[in-house]
Order: sequence, then C-alpha cells, then structure tokens
Amino acid sequence: MSYPSDLLGTFGAGPPLGFRFGVFFFFGGVIPNPLDIRFSKVSGLTSTVNTQTLQEGGQNLYAHRLPTGIQYDNLVLERGLAVGSLLVTEFNATMSLFKFNPSNVLVSLLDESGIPLSSWLFMTAYPVKWSVSPLDADSNQVVIETMELSYQRMQSIRI
Repeated sequence: MSYPSDLLGTFGAGPPLGFRFGVFFFFGGVIPNPLDIRFSKVSGLTSTVNTQTLQEGGQNLYAHRLPTGIQYDNLVLERGLAVGSLLVTEFNATMSLFKFNPSNVLVSLLDESGIPLSSWLFMTAYPVKWSVSPLDADSNQVVIETMELSYQRMQSIRI
C-alpha cells in the first residue's frame, strides 16, 4: 500500500499504527514498574479547554468565549486479568483502604522496532475506578480488568 507524501511517518514507513504501545508506571514519580506494562487497550487521551461565554454590552453579533481551564478525561487501561501485579496491589490499597499513592504514567506509541514515536505523560495519576468483566459460564472469553485513573495534568511528547 502506498501513502501520500504528507501522510508518511518517520523513515517513510506510513502513518503510525495504534496497536504497538507501552504503558509505564513510575511509582514515587521516578521508579519504573517493569511488570505492569502490557495492556490491550488505552483510551482517554483527551484534553479540552473549557470556556465561558461573555456577552459584551450592546454587541449582538457575537459573544466572547474566554478560556477558564483545562479538563482531562480519565485515563482508561484494559488488560487480561493479572495475578501477582504490583499495580493491582496499589489499586487494592486505594479501593479497600482509601490509601492513595499517586504515580506518573507514560503511554508510548511505538514503531515496528519498539522505538517510541510519540508519548503522553500523565502526572500524579491515581485510581478512581477498577472493574472486571463479567464471569460467564457460557463464554470462552479472557477476563478483562479495566483500570481508570484521574491525574493532575497530561503532557504530549512528540519525538
């Protein structure tokens, strides 16, 4: 398949594909967790500028829309149910003991060689939701664990 020149990515390989990625948790902000890096799906890579509408006296043609802040969606991570995971231990402490230990999370989009093309850094992330897919005797599906994290802010890193 050929791509127009404006869609060619690094080294002319075409646009990046969304199935090669890694998720890296940095406990205490700096120590990487080498075990909990494989997820099947990542979503919530969204930020929005909130605005407030301000009518100017006597001006009926338009209204001013002023920025009031940035809003981030929760970072949602999905994977097959993991046993013996440090991340599960952290989620369990939050959900059962109301004990929070925020960490930084780096999501990296990778090329076919495993080299990062683009990354998103989520600062001071902590769990806000944890769910497990239904257990169903009539199904032959992998049990999926879904983790949602709220965070202070997100920074896009283009490489």
